[in-house]
Amino acid sequence: MGCALGVEACNSGLKVKYIRLPDLLSELELSRIQGTYKNKIKQYEKCDLLILDEWLLVNTSNIEQQDILEVLEKRYRIHSTILCSQFDVGGWHSKLGGGALADAILDRIVPKSHTIKILGDKSMRSR
Repeated sequence: MGCALGVEACNSGLKVKYIRLPDLLSELELSRIQGTYKNKIKQYEKCDLLILDEWLLVNTSNIEQQDILEVLEKRYRIHSTILCSQFDVGGWHSKLGGGALADAILDRIVPKSHTIKILGDKSMRSR
């Protein structure tokens, strides 16, 4: 569903970036090592719509949480972000470490978000 919304945004002339959260975090880690971190953050800041797939599929480290916060902070109240997750929003806080960083991240997501839940016992692929 996130990709379908992204395609429609592209067709409307918006700049869209799709990436899996693990790939985003790897890119940011590599850019930190290469000294291009600020430039990489700017790339994610500039797109009109950022689609993050596999959102919090696994628990995140402190550094990863800081990276997520940095990306979301730069986009906050400026551009749209779609988060595709298999987990209910209520479980995100613990997946983000449960501390102040988790609070800050969720403060930038939850208050202005719309949630679309797809219910069912079977995988979307098998339906």
